[in-house]
Amino acid sequence: MSIFSKHVGSFKSDISGSSENSDANADTKRRKICTEEIEQNIADTVDNTEVTETAGAVRKDDHLSSAKNDKGEALDFVLSLVKLTRSGLLLLTFPSENSPDTIDIVSDIFRDLESGSLKSPVWCHRIFPIQATCSLNEKDLQEVVSKLVLQFVNDKRNKLAQPIKFAVGFNRRGTEESQVKIPKDASKDSDESILLDRNKCFSVVAAAVKGIVSDAVVDLKSPELSVLVELLPLSGVPNGLPVVGVSVLPQNLVNTKPRLCVKPLTGDKK
Repeated sequence: MSIFSKHVGSFKSDISGSSENSDANADTKRRKICTEEIEQNIADTVDNTEVTETAGAVRKDDHLSSAKNDKGEALDFVLSLVKLTRSGLLLLTFPSENSPDTIDIVSDIFRDLESGSLKSPVWCHRIFPIQATCSLNEKDLQEVVSKLVLQFVNDKRNKLAQPIKFAVGFNRRGTEESQVKIPKDASKDSDESILLDRNKCFSVVAAAVKGIVSDAVVDLKSPELSVLVELLPLSGVPNGLPVVGVSVLPQNLVNTKPRLCVKPLTGDKK
């Protein structure tokens, strides 16, 4: 919470005063309930020493502050803690549709860690900056990846060589295909079929990348862009169909060894 309060607090100035005033009373009550629930859930998890990794999606129309002050004032932002079925993971979301760039937020956190202005967190191993979510089926995954890759290559801040080198990472967190329920009316080749098979998921993502950048080549050692697909073990998903978080990350936010993943916030300490 203290990390987010610093790096997302700057978006507070983007809030429209008129919209804030109209919903002030409702928001105050909702903020207090949401943040107290988050604090309690995090405290319970920390007591069990299970927190190893945090996944987060940050939204624009809400803002962050640090924990309650000495006067007991409520936090001035809204975060929702989504229930997951696996321990050691926290999924934090904002309820608004408008969102700042989650990649920029995590990049800023790493810059502060490297400069020493931010201390390494004790209970958070890594933050996966989710840019979009979708059902794990071919059609939805292609659409999401295509949109995010197009945004990435059109961002003038990304200095890309030719041909563009890319890599694909898929983390299904131990969930096997046999553990996911498939609708009875879904054929193996339909858009409703799941992509828990790693190779199939890779081929769908690679096709989406090449659909945007035709001469892109796979490079697992030094990719300029990495498409990470993260299975979200959500509780209460209808029919048990999987939902994934998807992001297209620059080279400075990923590790390629021993596998492609988001960089940890802390070093390999005992």
